[in-house]
Amino acid sequence: MSSSASIGIIDIGSNSIRLVIYEINAHGAYRVVSEHKDSARLSERIASDGILHSKDIISIVPILSHYALLCKVHEVQTIRAVATAAIRNAANSAEIVRILQEQTGLHIEVLSGTEEARYGYLGVINTIDIRDGLIIDIGGGSTEVTLLRNRKLLHSVSFPFGAVNTTRQFMKNGNLTEQEMGDIRRMVEDAILAHPWIASSPNLPMIGLGGTIRTLGKISQKRSKYSLQLAHNYTLKPGELRDFLLLLSSMPLEKRKKVDGLSKDRADIMVPGLIIMDTIFEAAGSSACIISGSGLRDGLFYETSDPKHPIKEDVLEASIHNLLLLHPNAAVKHVSHVDKFAMQLYHTLNVPPELDDRSQKYLHTAALLHRIGASVHYYHYLKHTQYMMTGAHIDGLSHREIVICSFIATYKTKNRSQQQVLAYKDLLMESDAALIVKLGTLLKLAMALDHSETQPVQELQITQTESTLTLKLLCIHNPIMELKELAAISKDFEKIWGLKLKTQAGVFSKK
Repeated sequence: MSSSASIGIIDIGSNSIRLVIYEINAHGAYRVVSEHKDSARLSERIASDGILHSKDIISIVPILSHYALLCKVHEVQTIRAVATAAIRNAANSAEIVRILQEQTGLHIEVLSGTEEARYGYLGVINTIDIRDGLIIDIGGGSTEVTLLRNRKLLHSVSFPFGAVNTTRQFMKNGNLTEQEMGDIRRMVEDAILAHPWIASSPNLPMIGLGGTIRTLGKISQKRSKYSLQLAHNYTLKPGELRDFLLLLSSMPLEKRKKVDGLSKDRADIMVPGLIIMDTIFEAAGSSACIISGSGLRDGLFYETSDPKHPIKEDVLEASIHNLLLLHPNAAVKHVSHVDKFAMQLYHTLNVPPELDDRSQKYLHTAALLHRIGASVHYYHYLKHTQYMMTGAHIDGLSHREIVICSFIATYKTKNRSQQQVLAYKDLLMESDAALIVKLGTLLKLAMALDHSETQPVQELQITQTESTLTLKLLCIHNPIMELKELAAISKDFEKIWGLKLKTQAGVFSKK
């Protein structure tokens, strides 16, 4: 790709209308550069005869026209504007689309329930490292449930109820009575009966999409003073879904509006949405609830940007690769060299028991991303790297693993690491401090082997005895800076790994 490109995704949902603009750089790496949201409550405006009347159709024209203008300002080459349940289920769906297209100049696709579920699946499967699970997407006018097995979409269904139209149908005075809550639950249970695969897949994690579920994650993080400012791939604590449902349903509407993390424009529809979610969670016998920040719009982007290969084979590798290409100052040749040596050292050394079975992935991730902070400022780039790694989606890693990798990538000393770990004690396990120190020291050793960033060391031969680690460096030019750095870190390495470091260097011509 010779130049950058942009893709705009407009999602005309039943509760809100959103625009997300993705930029794809000359290297093929992508990022979100603009996002906008406006409340529409289309499901609420559908008349009893199933029609969305002209004044309600026209009311969203200014929003869509503004989004079209934003796409023009951002020089977006491709726009995908899609409509979901409210317009899909309206009796005059074709008329709505015709009026909106005439008034805004946008081409609007009305997604079927099956298509909506598939795009949600694409958003999840490309950003969370999960093989089996149940995806639930609670929108304003529909709820999609998808069964995921071995990373493949096995079953999906779109139910014609969501947070907005359920609120409208059952809630009379801003609060639900016990009777009304029971009626919603029975409606959902009856719908599930026609799809036995939902109840026949117990003990799988539920991955939740949509505003109701994202809001639940925000409330949970605010309540627990969660240490990581990251919503995607957040896991609710056991029992939290039911606890928050009971808490919010017991509050009058005005008090609910003051709950930290719950926006005022969602306060009235939150409880019906949670009842839908809790009923499906219980019927499915789900083991946990994971919040996904990626869904329909992301799935549309993946298909639009790469229609032949919309599914990434390896979530973590794709995410690391994307981050590297977003930050060209990361010096890809250098970090790839460091990663090669880090992996060689890891596989040669007798790995101690405190390093868990995913520790190789942690070291690999840290080795490749340790220099991305240089794109902010070269001086003190490790500080910027730590902030960027904990703030970015490193898809394929849990929140705990993201923090661990960020500390390995920016490791300096054992004492400093122990202090850093304290800030994330709600996320990290006691054994993680030792893991970070071990792998951080190993990464420093790999970095020392290309300290000059000129790749003088082409091959590394490693010999380990009970007390010594001998490195034989086969080089294409004089590794003077590498030998100096290896000498500087040898004492720390010996303290942490209990091995005396010995180095031998030989220069040869590479033909």
